Amino acid sequence: MKFIRNCFLAVAAVAMLATPAMAAKTVKWKLAMTWPSTLTPLASPPLQVAKLVKEMSGGSFVIKVEGKEKHKAPLGILDMVKGGQYQMGHSGSYYWKGKDISTIFFTTIPFGMTTAEQYAWFYYDDGMKYMQQVYDRFKVLNFPGGNTGVQMGGWFKKEINSLDDLKGLKMRIPGLAGEVFAKLGVNVTNIPAGELYTSLDRGTIDALEWVGPGMDIKMGFYKVAPYYYTGWHEPASEMQFLINKRAFAKLSAEHKAILITAMKAASADMYYENFAASANAWEQMKTEFPDIKVKTFPLPVLKAMKKATDDLLNSYAAKDPQFKEILESQKAFMKKARQWTIISDYNYIKTTMELDQ
Repeated sequence: MKFIRNCFLAVAAVAMLATPAMAAKTVKWKLAMTWPSTLTPLASPPLQVAKLVKEMSGGSFVIKVEGKEKHKAPLGILDMVKGGQYQMGHSGSYYWKGKDISTIFFTTIPFGMTTAEQYAWFYYDDGMKYMQQVYDRFKVLNFPGGNTGVQMGGWFKKEINSLDDLKGLKMRIPGLAGEVFAKLGVNVTNIPAGELYTSLDRGTIDALEWVGPGMDIKMGFYKVAPYYYTGWHEPASEMQFLINKRAFAKLSAEHKAILITAMKAASADMYYENFAASANAWEQMKTEFPDIKVKTFPLPVLKAMKKATDDLLNSYAAKDPQFKEILESQKAFMKKARQWTIISDYNYIKTTMELDQ
């Protein structure tokens, strides 16, 4: 972790450092994404990293980005990077919870931290330390890869008025939230992005969650599922960059610093891009898609979701010491950070809204 922080301190120097030695031999990497190449902003960080790395290295470090349309294995990114088929990957950490349940913490957990809180935990508390500990077993490095912020709770063909309305529902929802819904009687599945609309339209599923209006409206889900619920399950969904450790070790110190700097810059930019897209789409919904019915889950349903989440977290913690340690780290930091979030962001928004009434 000390090395990573030192790399960030070298940003200004590295950005201007395209030495003859670096230019003498071009390093060529490949990066595989879970997403189609056109699915921005999820696909934006890898594309931006490739651009920044090439520019900052003076062309001596080149990364070829391949979407799922090329490699055909959207949920196989971790295995491909571990095996060296690709030097890098871009995906979501919670897709690997079947391999190690602790991976969920590096995407988000239901009722967890906000984006600002989570980034602070990553970079200025113990988040990155635990991230590398978990991924050491896969022989890969893991870095934050862009955040969506609070995700919406999903698109439903029917209104959810009680827990009974969830029973028997077929829904696409990944991560720990999928397990929460399963405990509440939902038939949960995980479907790649390119198949979501068709699955919803043909009745393979009755509901799905994706991201937020900036991405969801483009997917057309509102055409077959008009009920759009606010979020609870992914308050700060972080994507991830995976890097093969052997390939990284072979890079020069300059190339390592350039790559780490580019990833951090691209990750931050994805959050801004997605926020702007969602703000614009939300405004667009009011006039162009007035039939979309924005809802919040009833309080009894939310309470059941929270209880199911706590039960699952406690169950995993009782069986897995590493999971317990990371959970306790997140809880401790969130308790501290949330006090500042409330007195700063929450109270500012609440106060200024009252002034407009």
